[in-house]
Amino acid sequence: MGERARAFWVTAPGLGEVRDVAVAAPGEGEVLVRTLYSGVSRGTEALVFRGGVPPGQYGAMRAPFQEGDFPGPVKYGYLNVGVVEEGPADLVAGVVFSLYPHQTRFVVPSTAVRRVPDDVPPGRAILAGTVETAVNALWDAPPLVGDRVTVVGAGMVGCCLARLAAGVPGTRVQLVDVDPARAGIADRLGVGFATPEAAAPQRDLVFHTSASQEGLTRSLELVATEGEVVELSWYGDREVRVPLGGDFHSRRLTVRASQVGSVAPARRGRYDHGDRLDLALRLLADPAFDAVVTGESRFAELPSVLPRLADGSLPALCHRVAYP
Repeated sequence: MGERARAFWVTAPGLGEVRDVAVAAPGEGEVLVRTLYSGVSRGTEALVFRGGVPPGQYGAMRAPFQEGDFPGPVKYGYLNVGVVEEGPADLVAGVVFSLYPHQTRFVVPSTAVRRVPDDVPPGRAILAGTVETAVNALWDAPPLVGDRVTVVGAGMVGCCLARLAAGVPGTRVQLVDVDPARAGIADRLGVGFATPEAAAPQRDLVFHTSASQEGLTRSLELVATEGEVVELSWYGDREVRVPLGGDFHSRRLTVRASQVGSVAPARRGRYDHGDRLDLALRLLADPAFDAVVTGESRFAELPSVLPRLADGSLPALCHRVAYP
């Protein structure tokens, strides 16, 4: 027999509600998971909530277990930590991470969950998908020993990326953001901080995560001659102008994309998506990542919380959702 659960749906741009849903009994090779926490990836989920996904990207933007279609009604999300209640014996009672939306209970193939290591608190493990994005970016453009690295944009991805880059011996990492209050978070992550106007120049490698035209422009200004800017931002339906005039060519600059949907070519032959996610979960044993979780609310509050996250009136990096 199946059971009932509750799930958060974006019913139309700017509107959401919690709905009762049916959950089938798990079959062979499936698990029933009871959610402990989910995370709101503020940048992407705010874009979905506002209805800002361009029609040409509806397919690319689908979450692994999304239901419905953009702009809505749609059930969307991909940072979920829960306990396996039914399934294979080696997973039952284990804490697992999955790319499932905000829902109290759900059934997925057992291959779609990854066990959370014992030394990683469940409330921190919701960052696994974000740390995975940072890992992929560092595989795309690995810093060398002693590099001067700048991350422009102190959001979820930028903060996780800065923390990982700081682990390369001798690197000098600076996190850049328009909000001076992010300096405290940078300090907890063990990296430097600057506003865009005060950012250090001549950087060997710059990662851009601010999803703003101004941030990309500043990234190109900060990188050293023959340096590389790695673009991780998702702009949705906004057009962005890239300043390729001036000294872009004379300084022989490079702009490249990094996106978590595919394993970086440098590791594609040896890692699959599951291996990469397992690595991200192991890295979350580092308690410094707690700095990235900046708020928490109850699941039932999501219909009132998402609008505030989307319009910025509720400041957040990763907003954690706790389940009864």
